[in-house]
Amino acid sequence: MDSRQHQENGAGAALEESSGKPTVCFLGPVSSYTHQATLDTFSSDKFDLIPVETIKDIFDTTQSGRADYGVVPFENSSNGSVVFTLDQFADRTGEYPDLSVCAEIYLDVHHCLLGHFSPSQPQSQSQEREIEVKHVKRVYSHPQAFGQCVKFLRKYLRGIETIDVSSTSKAAELAKADATGESAAISSSAAAKLLGLDVLARNIEDREDNTTRFFVLRRGLNSPSSDEKLEQVLTERRRRDINGGEGDVYSQTKSLASFTVPHRSPGALADVLECFRRARLNLTSINSRPSLVEPFQYVFFVEFEGHLFRDPEGRVQDVLKNVAGVAQSSRWLGSWDRMR
Repeated sequence: MDSRQHQENGAGAALEESSGKPTVCFLGPVSSYTHQATLDTFSSDKFDLIPVETIKDIFDTTQSGRADYGVVPFENSSNGSVVFTLDQFADRTGEYPDLSVCAEIYLDVHHCLLGHFSPSQPQSQSQEREIEVKHVKRVYSHPQAFGQCVKFLRKYLRGIETIDVSSTSKAAELAKADATGESAAISSSAAAKLLGLDVLARNIEDREDNTTRFFVLRRGLNSPSSDEKLEQVLTERRRRDINGGEGDVYSQTKSLASFTVPHRSPGALADVLECFRRARLNLTSINSRPSLVEPFQYVFFVEFEGHLFRDPEGRVQDVLKNVAGVAQSSRWLGSWDRMR
């Protein structure tokens, strides 16, 4: 995708003029990986795409209704869950009572080191040529990206200052702004093209199969089928990515729920997990974040197979009811089609 296309896709960001199209907010700036994932599902001819600065902004903007949908990074295949997103799903102060997950997006992520070639360095460089980064004194990126490029950083940039920023595309902007050429960014080739940065090294991620999964948020706890434009997008995705969604609905769909348990009650966590075994629903991941109510108490998150609104045997409804009966608190956070 060239820089002109990126600029056109991000043109609705300012919201100065309403096009009448549904709006989708994403972690910006334009050319971020979240932006690329958003474009995979929401075409710019049917939706206005709005970059925002932080993951919290995505939740806030979607909850307030300023955007119809929001796209957030949820987990990476090599660096695990995005804790900034989990913290918003924990919703400790009740800011997001109406948000739910309605879709997932997978994006293959290949990182580049972006910056400015040193004056003595050739102005073009292939992956086979020697990597020259002696002039780099600091590297900007998102914490997740740093965690996905540990081997490269240790080999070529050991001891160099690494600075966390809100997104990889923001990192690219900061590297671009440093006229000394001493700053670099872990970001994407799309960001390099958009900003006119040099690619100092390509494919610097630790694993070739590096993949990030994103969630699509919507405001509403009812079935997405009541949202005509969203349902059209989801139907197209089923045809494209999962052959129309034929087969066992439980294995081809997923849900997310959160819960808390009494911290000092023996077996309390096991009691909740037992609900899923009895319902014959496969758990696919478990995460936790501090509750911030008391030290070392947690909000737990479970992903499991099954869909609340396509539940022919009632197993998802039953498990949510049973979890609510044994947990201290619980909440359904969404259901969607499984893309992989």
